[in-house]
Amino acid sequence: MPQSSDISRTLSPVRVIARFAVRVVLLAAFAAFGSVGFGRSLAALLWMSIILCSAVAVLRREVLFGGVLNHWDECAAFGALFALVHVVSELT
Repeated sequence: MPQSSDISRTLSPVRVIARFAVRVVLLAAFAAFGSVGFGRSLAALLWMSIILCSAVAVLRREVLFGGVLNHWDECAAFGALFALVHVVSELT
């Protein structure tokens, strides 16, 4: 059935938050097996996630600071996590 142009392809906030949580768990699992240490591996993976989320948001033409959660919001959350991991790993 064809969709009309006024129906947006937005996801519910619960699904976006769940998608973000699953991604964070997967990144932490992959970082645990990194050869350069957990902190540096997680920081590198978070940096790649920032780039990926921003690229997807641009390709999907999502609205920055829109009324619904989208890839830009995930990009900001990954950026905050990256900053936190970077600061904590520098302190240790």
